[in-house]
Amino acid sequence: MVNRVAFAVPGDLATPTGGYAYDRRIIAELQKMGWQVDVVNLGEGFPKPTWETKAAAKRKLAEVQKGCPIVIDGLAFGVLDEAARELRDRNPLIALVHHPLALETGLTPDQARDLKSTEREALSHARWVVVTSPSTAAILVDSYDVDDNRITAACPGTDRAPAATGSKDGTIRLLSIGAIVPRKGFDILAAALGDLKDLRWHLTIAGDRTRDPAAAAALDAAIDEHGLGSRIDVLGALPADRIEALYAGADIFVLASHFEGYGMAFAEALAHGLPVIGTTGGAIPDTVPPGAGILVEPKDVKALSRALRMLIANPTERKWLASGARTAAQELPTWRDSAKLVAKAIEAAV
Repeated sequence: MVNRVAFAVPGDLATPTGGYAYDRRIIAELQKMGWQVDVVNLGEGFPKPTWETKAAAKRKLAEVQKGCPIVIDGLAFGVLDEAARELRDRNPLIALVHHPLALETGLTPDQARDLKSTEREALSHARWVVVTSPSTAAILVDSYDVDDNRITAACPGTDRAPAATGSKDGTIRLLSIGAIVPRKGFDILAAALGDLKDLRWHLTIAGDRTRDPAAAAALDAAIDEHGLGSRIDVLGALPADRIEALYAGADIFVLASHFEGYGMAFAEALAHGLPVIGTTGGAIPDTVPPGAGILVEPKDVKALSRALRMLIANPTERKWLASGARTAAQELPTWRDSAKLVAKAIEAAV
């Protein structure tokens, strides 16, 4: 049995995003299962690294012991096509694709085309591919020419959690969690809430504001434009205990993502028994079943506003969807379940 693997990540493994959280938890579970995991930091700036960063990443990967399997996070792997070609016969490569790089919101057509080209090339050199949802697996098969016989869908695990107790003062507490980047659709959410000033609600957004300063500035501008400065708190990245407290005090979870390769925050909301409002972008419908939330088309401000109005004003509907969320949460995998699938993928690659 294989018991050693290199796990290559772009930059600081402690970065507060869902993708890095997935990497951290899978690494921790593999170690608990007896694997020796050598973490390789590929450097900052991916998926738009400098030439120097990319060259340094290639050197670090080439230093991994010959024959040792290497799991490479897709945020870097998708632009390391040359390194993948050089390593493919030396080390079994396992690509970990959270979501295809070309599907990131805000890219120009040329940027999306170039990223799709390099990622398709890199994936052709991977011996196995791990994705975080069946939806992403289907995209790779249909659009990236990846053989479905060498794909493992290892959805993120979800920790079991106590049910949210909700607000106590008559103001409906909305919660949204995610890095402040264009793909998360926070500007759409602010616009949707702009038409709901007649209702009692307050939104808290928790997520890293430093990953895309332009997106953070655009969110601030949208909040000001709709006159919501007193009704929306944007807190930045928070430690786990603060996030847990926010879930506990929330009544509704909402996130207007344009696309998700899985949607870990949605799963966490289900685990806390929160009714969910989201979109149909990417794998979100795989994560949030109909009885646990309301999903609208991405970028549809009016539909999102209608969904918010219905749940904010209707406690019976909230209660019904909260029950559905708790039921759905029972079907979510644990992190040990996910790590076992990743371990099998590594073994298959070898």
